Amino acid sequence: MNSKFLHIVALAFYLALLSPFAVWAQTSETSAQSMTPTQTVNVLNHIIFMAQENRGLDHYFGALRQYWRNNNFSDISFDGLPEFNPTSGAAPLYHPPRTNPGCDPAYPPPNDCIEDNKSPRVASYHLITQCIENPSPSWNEGHVDWNLHNPLSASPALNGYVYTGAHDARNNNPPFYDTDGIRVMGYYDDSDLNYYYYMASQFSTSDRWFAPVMTRTSSNRDYLVAATSRGYVYPIGTDSKDQKLLTAKPIFQVLQSAGISWKIYVNPENTPCASNPTAQCLLGYSYIQNFQWGHTIPQNYPNKLVPISQYFTDVKNGTLPQVAMIEPASPAGLDEHGSDSDPYPINIQLGAKYVASLVNALMKSVSWKDSAFILTYDEGGGLYDHVPAKPATSPDGIKPVDLLPNDICTGATGPTCDFTYTGYRVPLIVISPYAKKHYVNHQIADFTAILKLIETRFNLPALTMRDAAQINMTQFFNFNAPPWMTPPTPPVQSTSGPCYLNQLP
Repeated sequence: MNSKFLHIVALAFYLALLSPFAVWAQTSETSAQSMTPTQTVNVLNHIIFMAQENRGLDHYFGALRQYWRNNNFSDISFDGLPEFNPTSGAAPLYHPPRTNPGCDPAYPPPNDCIEDNKSPRVASYHLITQCIENPSPSWNEGHVDWNLHNPLSASPALNGYVYTGAHDARNNNPPFYDTDGIRVMGYYDDSDLNYYYYMASQFSTSDRWFAPVMTRTSSNRDYLVAATSRGYVYPIGTDSKDQKLLTAKPIFQVLQSAGISWKIYVNPENTPCASNPTAQCLLGYSYIQNFQWGHTIPQNYPNKLVPISQYFTDVKNGTLPQVAMIEPASPAGLDEHGSDSDPYPINIQLGAKYVASLVNALMKSVSWKDSAFILTYDEGGGLYDHVPAKPATSPDGIKPVDLLPNDICTGATGPTCDFTYTGYRVPLIVISPYAKKHYVNHQIADFTAILKLIETRFNLPALTMRDAAQINMTQFFNFNAPPWMTPPTPPVQSTSGPCYLNQLP
Protein backbone atom coordinates (compact mmCIF):
# COMPACT_ATOMS: atom_id res chain seq x y z
CA MET A 1 0.00 0.00 0.00
CA ASN A 2 1.69 3.22 -1.11
CA SER A 3 2.10 6.23 1.11
CA LYS A 4 -0.20 8.45 -0.96
CA PHE A 5 -3.08 5.97 -0.50
CA LEU A 6 -2.42 5.78 3.25
CA HIS A 7 -2.49 9.55 3.45
CA ILE A 8 -5.87 9.68 1.70
CA VAL A 9 -7.30 7.02 4.03
CA ALA A 10 -6.00 8.87 7.08
CA LEU A 11 -7.47 12.13 5.84
CA ALA A 12 -10.85 10.51 5.24
CA PHE A 13 -10.79 9.00 8.72
CA TYR A 14 -9.89 12.37 10.22
CA LEU A 15 -12.70 14.12 8.37
CA ALA A 16 -15.12 11.46 9.51
CA LEU A 17 -14.17 12.17 13.11
CA LEU A 18 -14.72 15.87 12.53
CA SER A 19 -18.10 15.47 10.84
CA PRO A 20 -20.20 15.63 14.04
CA PHE A 21 -18.43 18.85 14.93
CA ALA A 22 -18.96 20.12 11.42
CA VAL A 23 -22.66 19.32 11.57
CA TRP A 24 -22.91 20.98 15.01
CA ALA A 25 -21.01 24.03 13.80
CA GLN A 26 -23.22 24.32 10.74
CA THR A 27 -26.34 23.88 12.83
CA SER A 28 -25.15 26.48 15.33
CA GLU A 29 -24.36 28.93 12.58
CA THR A 30 -27.73 28.36 10.97
CA SER A 31 -29.39 28.67 14.37
CA ALA A 32 -27.55 31.90 15.10
CA GLN A 33 -28.60 33.28 11.75
CA SER A 34 -32.22 32.37 12.43
CA MET A 35 -32.29 33.90 15.93
CA THR A 36 -34.69 36.78 16.41
CA PRO A 37 -32.83 40.02 15.79
CA THR A 38 -32.69 42.62 18.54
CA GLN A 39 -36.27 43.14 19.60
CA THR A 40 -37.87 46.51 20.21
CA VAL A 41 -41.04 47.95 21.65
CA ASN A 42 -42.79 46.56 18.56
CA VAL A 43 -43.18 43.23 20.37
CA LEU A 44 -45.92 44.89 22.43
CA ASN A 45 -49.11 44.34 20.48
CA HIS A 46 -51.46 45.36 23.30
CA ILE A 47 -50.98 48.32 25.64
CA ILE A 48 -53.60 48.51 28.38
CA PHE A 49 -53.63 51.38 30.85
CA MET A 50 -55.74 52.15 33.89
CA ALA A 51 -55.69 54.97 36.43
CA GLN A 52 -57.34 54.41 39.77
CA GLU A 53 -58.23 57.31 42.05
CA ASN A 54 -56.52 59.66 44.50
CA ARG A 55 -53.58 57.84 46.08
CA GLY A 56 -50.03 59.09 46.57
CA LEU A 57 -46.81 57.14 46.32
CA ASP A 58 -45.70 57.48 49.96
CA HIS A 59 -49.25 56.70 51.06
CA TYR A 60 -49.42 53.43 49.10
CA PHE A 61 -45.84 52.26 48.47
CA GLY A 62 -43.88 54.13 51.13
CA ALA A 63 -43.12 50.89 53.03
CA LEU A 64 -41.90 48.97 49.98
CA ARG A 65 -38.30 48.56 51.11
CA GLN A 66 -39.43 47.03 54.41
CA TYR A 67 -41.49 44.56 52.39
CA TRP A 68 -38.38 43.65 50.42
CA ARG A 69 -36.44 42.96 53.60
CA ASN A 70 -39.23 40.83 55.00
CA ASN A 71 -39.66 38.81 51.81
CA ASN A 72 -36.08 38.29 50.61
CA PHE A 73 -36.15 40.71 47.69
CA SER A 74 -32.83 42.37 47.00
CA ASP A 75 -32.68 45.93 48.28
CA ILE A 76 -32.46 48.51 45.52
CA SER A 77 -32.88 52.26 45.60
CA PHE A 78 -36.48 53.35 46.11
CA ASP A 79 -37.44 56.72 47.55
CA GLY A 80 -40.42 55.84 49.73
CA LEU A 81 -41.09 56.85 53.32
CA PRO A 82 -37.64 57.39 54.83
CA GLU A 83 -38.36 55.47 58.05
CA PHE A 84 -38.38 52.27 55.96
CA ASN A 85 -35.03 52.89 54.29
CA PRO A 86 -32.02 50.86 55.46
CA THR A 87 -29.20 52.47 57.43
CA SER A 88 -26.64 51.40 54.84
CA GLY A 89 -26.69 50.39 51.21
CA ALA A 90 -28.48 52.05 48.31
CA ALA A 91 -29.52 55.66 48.88
CA PRO A 92 -31.76 57.15 50.10
CA LEU A 93 -31.04 55.91 53.62
CA TYR A 94 -32.94 55.95 56.88
CA HIS A 95 -34.48 59.15 58.19
CA PRO A 96 -36.98 59.56 61.05
CA PRO A 97 -40.65 59.70 60.02
CA ARG A 98 -41.65 62.90 58.28
CA THR A 99 -44.04 65.29 59.97
CA ASN A 100 -46.39 68.14 59.17
CA PRO A 101 -47.57 70.91 61.50
CA GLY A 102 -51.04 70.21 62.85
CA CYS A 103 -53.87 72.37 64.15
CA ASP A 104 -53.60 74.33 67.39
CA PRO A 105 -56.01 72.53 69.78
CA ALA A 106 -57.00 75.91 71.24
CA TYR A 107 -59.00 76.48 68.05
CA PRO A 108 -61.31 73.48 67.60
CA PRO A 109 -64.17 73.42 65.06
CA PRO A 110 -66.11 75.40 64.02
CA ASN A 111 -62.89 77.44 63.86
CA ASP A 112 -60.69 76.78 60.87
CA CYS A 113 -57.44 74.95 61.51
CA ILE A 114 -54.88 77.34 62.96
CA GLU A 115 -51.27 76.40 62.44
CA ASP A 116 -48.95 78.29 64.83
CA ASN A 117 -46.14 77.69 67.30
CA LYS A 118 -48.54 75.80 69.57
CA SER A 119 -49.49 73.31 66.88
CA PRO A 120 -48.46 69.68 67.40
CA ARG A 121 -46.39 67.87 64.80
CA VAL A 122 -48.21 65.02 63.03
CA ALA A 123 -45.92 62.18 61.92
CA SER A 124 -46.56 59.55 59.27
CA TYR A 125 -48.24 56.44 60.67
CA HIS A 126 -49.78 53.15 59.57
CA LEU A 127 -53.50 53.29 58.82
CA ILE A 128 -55.53 50.36 60.07
CA THR A 129 -58.84 51.33 58.48
CA GLN A 130 -59.05 50.59 54.76
CA CYS A 131 -61.45 53.52 54.36
CA ILE A 132 -60.60 57.18 54.94
CA GLU A 133 -62.49 60.42 54.57
CA ASN A 134 -61.43 62.05 51.33
CA PRO A 135 -58.85 64.84 51.49
CA SER A 136 -58.93 67.39 48.69
CA PRO A 137 -56.31 67.45 45.92
CA SER A 138 -57.86 70.49 44.20
CA TRP A 139 -56.00 73.56 42.93
CA ASN A 140 -55.86 75.59 46.16
CA GLU A 141 -55.17 72.62 48.40
CA GLY A 142 -52.43 71.34 46.09
CA HIS A 143 -50.69 74.70 46.25
CA VAL A 144 -51.01 75.00 50.02
CA ASP A 145 -49.56 71.48 50.32
CA TRP A 146 -46.57 72.80 48.36
CA ASN A 147 -45.92 75.61 50.86
CA LEU A 148 -48.35 76.37 53.68
CA HIS A 149 -47.26 79.95 54.33
CA ASN A 150 -46.33 80.94 50.78
CA PRO A 151 -48.06 78.85 48.10
CA LEU A 152 -46.55 81.04 45.39
CA SER A 153 -43.02 80.36 46.55
CA ALA A 154 -40.43 78.71 44.37
CA SER A 155 -39.37 76.71 47.44
CA PRO A 156 -41.52 73.68 48.30
CA ALA A 157 -41.90 73.07 52.05
CA LEU A 158 -44.53 70.29 51.73
CA ASN A 159 -45.89 71.43 55.08
CA GLY A 160 -49.52 72.15 54.22
CA TYR A 161 -50.99 68.66 53.93
CA VAL A 162 -52.42 68.41 57.45
CA TYR A 163 -53.76 71.95 57.27
CA THR A 164 -55.59 71.33 53.97
CA GLY A 165 -56.93 67.99 55.25
CA ALA A 166 -58.28 69.70 58.38
CA HIS A 167 -59.62 72.71 56.49
CA ASP A 168 -61.46 70.48 54.05
CA ALA A 169 -62.90 68.30 56.82
CA ARG A 170 -64.11 71.26 58.86
CA ASN A 171 -65.81 72.80 55.85
CA ASN A 172 -67.45 69.60 54.69
CA ASN A 173 -71.22 69.50 55.15
CA PRO A 174 -71.65 67.75 57.49
CA PRO A 175 -68.09 68.05 58.88
CA PHE A 176 -65.94 64.96 58.72
CA TYR A 177 -64.80 63.13 61.83
CA ASP A 178 -61.12 63.89 61.16
CA THR A 179 -61.28 67.66 61.65
CA ASP A 180 -57.56 67.77 62.46
CA GLY A 181 -56.43 66.42 59.08
CA ILE A 182 -54.47 63.56 60.61
CA ARG A 183 -55.58 61.07 57.95
CA VAL A 184 -53.35 62.67 55.30
CA MET A 185 -50.19 61.45 57.08
CA GLY A 186 -51.38 57.82 57.05
CA TYR A 187 -49.87 55.10 54.90
CA TYR A 188 -50.60 51.49 53.99
CA ASP A 189 -48.22 48.55 53.73
CA ASP A 190 -48.23 44.99 52.42
CA SER A 191 -50.54 43.81 55.20
CA ASP A 192 -53.18 45.98 53.55
CA LEU A 193 -52.21 45.94 49.87
CA ASN A 194 -50.53 42.55 49.59
CA TYR A 195 -51.35 42.16 45.88
CA TYR A 196 -49.94 45.56 44.90
CA TYR A 197 -46.80 45.13 47.00
CA TYR A 198 -46.11 41.77 45.39
CA MET A 199 -46.69 43.02 41.84
CA ALA A 200 -44.68 46.22 42.31
CA SER A 201 -41.79 44.11 43.64
CA GLN A 202 -41.84 41.45 40.94
CA PHE A 203 -42.38 43.76 37.98
CA SER A 204 -41.37 47.39 37.31
CA THR A 205 -42.19 50.56 39.19
CA SER A 206 -40.88 54.12 39.66
CA ASP A 207 -40.17 56.55 42.47
CA ARG A 208 -40.30 59.60 40.21
CA TRP A 209 -43.70 59.12 38.56
CA PHE A 210 -46.01 62.12 38.91
CA ALA A 211 -49.54 63.21 38.11
CA PRO A 212 -49.38 65.85 35.34
CA VAL A 213 -51.14 68.74 37.13
CA MET A 214 -51.29 70.11 40.68
CA THR A 215 -55.06 69.82 40.87
CA ARG A 216 -57.93 67.35 41.01
CA THR A 217 -59.12 64.37 38.99
CA SER A 218 -60.78 65.78 35.88
CA SER A 219 -57.87 67.83 34.56
CA ASN A 220 -55.37 65.05 35.25
CA ARG A 221 -57.53 62.60 33.33
CA ASP A 222 -57.65 65.04 30.44
CA TYR A 223 -53.86 64.78 30.41
CA LEU A 224 -54.09 61.00 30.58
CA VAL A 225 -55.87 60.84 27.21
CA ALA A 226 -54.77 64.07 25.49
CA ALA A 227 -51.68 65.43 27.33
CA THR A 228 -53.48 68.70 28.05
CA SER A 229 -56.54 70.11 29.78
CA ARG A 230 -56.56 73.22 27.55
CA GLY A 231 -56.20 75.47 30.57
CA TYR A 232 -58.86 73.85 32.77
CA VAL A 233 -57.99 73.17 36.41
CA TYR A 234 -61.58 72.30 37.34
CA PRO A 235 -64.18 69.94 35.85
CA ILE A 236 -66.13 71.21 32.88
CA GLY A 237 -69.00 73.44 34.00
CA THR A 238 -67.43 74.68 37.25
CA ASP A 239 -67.61 78.32 36.15
CA SER A 240 -68.26 80.44 33.08
CA LYS A 241 -64.73 79.95 31.77
CA ASP A 242 -64.82 76.15 31.46
CA GLN A 243 -68.16 75.48 29.82
CA LYS A 244 -66.92 74.10 26.51
CA LEU A 245 -65.84 70.59 25.67
CA LEU A 246 -62.14 70.25 24.93
CA THR A 247 -61.07 70.58 21.30
CA ALA A 248 -57.75 68.82 21.92
CA LYS A 249 -57.17 65.52 20.13
CA PRO A 250 -57.37 62.55 22.48
CA ILE A 251 -55.03 59.65 21.75
CA PHE A 252 -57.97 57.55 20.54
CA GLN A 253 -58.74 59.99 17.74
CA VAL A 254 -55.15 59.72 16.53
CA LEU A 255 -55.24 55.93 16.81
CA GLN A 256 -58.44 55.81 14.79
CA SER A 257 -56.93 57.95 12.02
CA ALA A 258 -53.83 55.75 11.95
CA GLY A 259 -55.79 52.50 11.72
CA ILE A 260 -54.67 51.31 15.16
CA SER A 261 -57.34 49.35 17.04
CA TRP A 262 -58.52 50.70 20.41
CA LYS A 263 -61.24 50.36 23.02
CA ILE A 264 -62.36 52.04 26.21
CA TYR A 265 -63.76 49.65 28.82
CA VAL A 266 -66.29 50.94 31.37
CA ASN A 267 -67.70 49.13 34.39
CA PRO A 268 -71.48 49.78 34.34
CA GLU A 269 -72.21 48.38 37.81
CA ASN A 270 -74.57 50.60 39.83
CA THR A 271 -75.40 52.71 36.79
CA PRO A 272 -78.34 52.70 34.36
CA CYS A 273 -75.92 51.20 31.83
CA ALA A 274 -75.90 47.90 33.74
CA SER A 275 -79.07 46.94 31.89
CA ASN A 276 -78.35 49.08 28.83
CA PRO A 277 -74.59 48.97 28.11
CA THR A 278 -74.69 50.95 24.88
CA ALA A 279 -71.87 53.27 23.90
CA GLN A 280 -74.16 56.25 24.34
CA CYS A 281 -74.91 55.27 27.93
CA LEU A 282 -71.32 54.32 28.77
CA LEU A 283 -70.04 57.65 27.45
CA GLY A 284 -71.44 59.31 30.57
CA TYR A 285 -69.07 57.22 32.72
CA SER A 286 -65.94 57.74 30.64
CA TYR A 287 -63.68 60.78 30.81
CA ILE A 288 -63.56 60.76 27.02
CA GLN A 289 -66.84 62.70 27.34
CA ASN A 290 -64.75 65.81 28.19
CA PHE A 291 -63.68 65.99 24.54
CA GLN A 292 -65.67 67.07 21.51
CA TRP A 293 -64.40 64.10 19.56
CA GLY A 294 -65.45 61.76 22.35
CA HIS A 295 -69.09 62.55 21.66
CA THR A 296 -68.75 61.16 18.15
CA ILE A 297 -67.90 57.70 19.46
CA PRO A 298 -71.44 56.37 20.09
CA GLN A 299 -72.50 57.11 16.54
CA ASN A 300 -69.28 56.47 14.63
CA TYR A 301 -67.45 53.84 16.71
CA PRO A 302 -70.00 52.24 19.05
CA ASN A 303 -68.00 49.00 19.34
CA LYS A 304 -65.05 50.95 20.81
CA LEU A 305 -66.78 52.05 24.03
CA VAL A 306 -67.83 48.84 25.73
CA PRO A 307 -68.64 47.31 29.14
CA ILE A 308 -65.88 45.75 31.23
CA SER A 309 -67.33 42.29 30.58
CA GLN A 310 -66.03 42.68 27.03
CA TYR A 311 -62.50 43.10 28.41
CA PHE A 312 -62.62 39.64 29.95
CA THR A 313 -63.96 38.22 26.68
CA ASP A 314 -61.26 39.96 24.64
CA VAL A 315 -58.51 38.78 26.97
CA LYS A 316 -59.73 35.21 26.85
CA ASN A 317 -60.25 35.11 23.10
CA GLY A 318 -57.10 37.00 22.10
CA THR A 319 -59.13 39.85 20.66
CA LEU A 320 -57.72 42.71 22.72
CA PRO A 321 -57.24 45.93 20.74
CA GLN A 322 -53.79 47.37 20.29
CA VAL A 323 -54.53 50.11 22.82
CA ALA A 324 -57.07 49.95 25.62
CA MET A 325 -58.03 52.19 28.51
CA ILE A 326 -59.97 50.87 31.50
CA GLU A 327 -62.01 53.52 33.27
CA PRO A 328 -62.22 53.41 37.09
CA ALA A 329 -65.26 51.59 38.47
CA SER A 330 -66.34 54.58 40.53
CA PRO A 331 -70.11 53.95 40.71
CA ALA A 332 -69.33 50.40 41.90
CA GLY A 333 -67.14 51.77 44.72
CA LEU A 334 -64.06 50.02 43.31
CA ASP A 335 -61.89 53.00 42.33
CA GLU A 336 -59.92 53.30 45.64
CA HIS A 337 -61.02 56.93 46.02
CA GLY A 338 -61.27 58.44 49.48
CA SER A 339 -64.78 58.40 50.95
CA ASP A 340 -66.69 61.54 49.96
CA SER A 341 -69.47 60.80 52.44
CA ASP A 342 -69.24 59.01 55.77
CA PRO A 343 -72.35 56.86 55.11
CA TYR A 344 -70.72 55.53 51.92
CA PRO A 345 -67.18 54.35 52.72
CA ILE A 346 -64.86 53.30 49.89
CA ASN A 347 -62.67 50.30 50.75
CA ILE A 348 -59.27 50.24 49.02
CA GLN A 349 -58.94 46.47 49.40
CA LEU A 350 -62.06 45.92 47.31
CA GLY A 351 -60.62 48.21 44.64
CA ALA A 352 -57.30 46.37 44.69
CA LYS A 353 -59.12 43.05 44.39
CA TYR A 354 -60.96 44.39 41.35
CA VAL A 355 -57.71 45.49 39.71
CA ALA A 356 -56.24 42.07 40.51
CA SER A 357 -59.11 40.41 38.64
CA LEU A 358 -58.25 42.44 35.54
CA VAL A 359 -54.51 41.78 35.69
CA ASN A 360 -54.82 38.11 36.63
CA ALA A 361 -57.18 37.48 33.73
CA LEU A 362 -54.57 38.91 31.38
CA MET A 363 -51.69 36.91 32.90
CA LYS A 364 -53.61 33.65 32.55
CA SER A 365 -54.66 34.25 28.95
CA VAL A 366 -53.35 33.86 25.42
CA SER A 367 -53.11 37.65 25.35
CA TRP A 368 -50.33 37.75 27.94
CA LYS A 369 -47.44 36.99 25.61
CA ASP A 370 -47.40 40.38 23.88
CA SER A 371 -49.21 42.71 26.28
CA ALA A 372 -48.37 45.41 28.80
CA PHE A 373 -50.73 46.48 31.59
CA ILE A 374 -49.91 49.86 33.14
CA LEU A 375 -51.56 50.70 36.46
CA THR A 376 -51.33 54.18 37.94
CA TYR A 377 -53.44 56.75 39.83
CA ASP A 378 -54.92 59.98 38.57
CA GLU A 379 -53.49 62.21 41.33
CA GLY A 380 -52.15 62.05 44.87
CA GLY A 381 -55.45 62.73 46.58
CA GLY A 382 -54.15 65.38 49.00
CA LEU A 383 -52.23 62.67 50.88
CA TYR A 384 -48.75 63.42 52.16
CA ASP A 385 -45.73 62.81 49.96
CA HIS A 386 -42.20 63.89 50.80
CA VAL A 387 -41.13 64.59 47.19
CA PRO A 388 -42.25 67.89 45.65
CA ALA A 389 -43.83 68.36 42.26
CA LYS A 390 -41.27 68.88 39.48
CA PRO A 391 -40.84 71.38 36.63
CA ALA A 392 -42.55 70.23 33.45
CA THR A 393 -43.14 71.36 29.90
CA SER A 394 -46.28 73.37 29.22
CA PRO A 395 -48.36 71.29 26.80
CA ASP A 396 -49.58 74.15 24.64
CA GLY A 397 -48.67 77.47 26.27
CA ILE A 398 -52.20 77.90 27.63
CA LYS A 399 -52.38 79.26 31.18
CA PRO A 400 -55.17 78.42 33.66
CA VAL A 401 -58.41 79.89 32.35
CA ASP A 402 -60.99 78.89 34.95
CA LEU A 403 -59.56 79.85 38.34
CA LEU A 404 -62.26 80.97 40.74
CA PRO A 405 -62.33 84.34 42.52
CA ASN A 406 -59.81 84.36 45.39
CA ASP A 407 -58.12 81.20 44.13
CA ILE A 408 -54.38 80.98 44.61
CA CYS A 409 -52.70 82.53 41.53
CA THR A 410 -55.59 84.87 40.68
CA GLY A 411 -54.09 88.01 42.23
CA ALA A 412 -50.41 87.11 42.02
CA THR A 413 -48.27 84.57 40.29
CA GLY A 414 -45.56 82.05 41.02
CA PRO A 415 -43.78 79.11 39.39
CA THR A 416 -46.59 76.65 40.08
CA CYS A 417 -49.31 78.98 38.74
CA ASP A 418 -48.90 77.72 35.19
CA PHE A 419 -48.93 74.22 33.67
CA THR A 420 -45.15 74.13 34.00
CA TYR A 421 -45.08 71.90 37.07
CA THR A 422 -46.36 68.37 37.57
CA GLY A 423 -48.68 67.31 40.32
CA TYR A 424 -47.45 65.04 43.11
CA ARG A 425 -46.11 61.49 42.91
CA VAL A 426 -48.49 58.60 42.31
CA PRO A 427 -47.98 54.81 42.31
CA LEU A 428 -47.07 52.94 39.14
CA ILE A 429 -46.80 49.25 38.26
CA VAL A 430 -45.79 48.12 34.76
CA ILE A 431 -46.89 44.52 34.26
CA SER A 432 -45.79 42.57 31.18
CA PRO A 433 -43.81 39.51 30.12
CA TYR A 434 -41.20 42.08 29.10
CA ALA A 435 -41.30 44.22 32.24
CA LYS A 436 -37.97 44.24 34.03
CA LYS A 437 -37.92 42.09 37.12
CA HIS A 438 -37.80 43.92 40.48
CA TYR A 439 -36.96 47.21 38.79
CA VAL A 440 -37.30 50.83 39.91
CA ASN A 441 -37.00 53.66 37.41
CA HIS A 442 -35.76 56.98 38.78
CA GLN A 443 -36.32 59.25 35.78
CA ILE A 444 -38.74 62.13 36.33
CA ALA A 445 -41.90 61.57 34.33
CA ASP A 446 -45.60 62.20 34.54
CA PHE A 447 -48.16 59.75 33.28
CA THR A 448 -48.42 61.36 29.87
CA ALA A 449 -45.39 59.08 29.35
CA ILE A 450 -48.00 56.37 28.74
CA LEU A 451 -49.04 58.34 25.67
CA LYS A 452 -45.38 58.62 24.66
CA LEU A 453 -45.07 54.82 24.88
CA ILE A 454 -48.12 54.39 22.63
CA GLU A 455 -46.76 56.97 20.19
CA THR A 456 -43.36 55.27 20.16
CA ARG A 457 -44.83 51.81 19.60
CA PHE A 458 -47.17 52.82 16.79
CA ASN A 459 -45.07 55.59 15.22
CA LEU A 460 -47.52 58.38 16.03
CA PRO A 461 -46.84 62.09 16.46
CA ALA A 462 -46.93 63.68 19.92
CA LEU A 463 -50.24 65.16 20.98
CA THR A 464 -48.68 68.16 22.76
CA MET A 465 -45.33 69.42 23.93
CA ARG A 466 -45.95 67.73 27.31
CA ASP A 467 -46.04 64.14 26.07
CA ALA A 468 -43.30 64.93 23.56
CA ALA A 469 -41.01 65.77 26.49
CA GLN A 470 -41.63 62.52 28.39
CA ILE A 471 -39.55 59.36 28.58
CA ASN A 472 -40.98 56.73 26.25
CA MET A 473 -41.17 54.06 28.98
CA THR A 474 -39.06 51.53 27.06
CA GLN A 475 -36.76 51.83 30.08
CA PHE A 476 -39.20 49.65 32.03
CA PHE A 477 -38.86 46.70 29.64
CA ASN A 478 -36.35 44.07 28.55
CA PHE A 479 -37.49 43.14 25.06
CA ASN A 480 -34.66 40.69 24.30
CA ALA A 481 -34.72 38.65 27.50
CA PRO A 482 -38.29 38.86 28.79
CA PRO A 483 -38.33 37.85 32.47
CA TRP A 484 -41.98 36.90 32.74
CA MET A 485 -43.13 34.92 29.73
CA THR A 486 -44.39 32.59 32.43
CA PRO A 487 -46.02 35.03 34.83
CA PRO A 488 -45.68 34.76 38.59
CA THR A 489 -48.51 33.60 40.84
CA PRO A 490 -49.56 36.58 42.94
CA PRO A 491 -51.30 36.35 46.31
CA VAL A 492 -55.04 36.78 46.62
CA GLN A 493 -55.74 40.36 47.64
CA SER A 494 -56.82 40.53 51.26
CA THR A 495 -60.27 41.98 51.94
CA SER A 496 -60.36 41.37 55.69
CA GLY A 497 -59.09 44.77 56.81
CA PRO A 498 -61.46 46.88 58.92
CA CYS A 499 -63.34 49.74 57.28
CA TYR A 500 -64.46 52.63 59.47
CA LEU A 501 -64.51 56.42 59.23
CA ASN A 502 -65.33 57.48 62.79
CA GLN A 503 -61.84 57.08 64.26
CA LEU A 504 -58.16 56.84 63.42
CA PRO A 505 -55.92 55.02 62.74
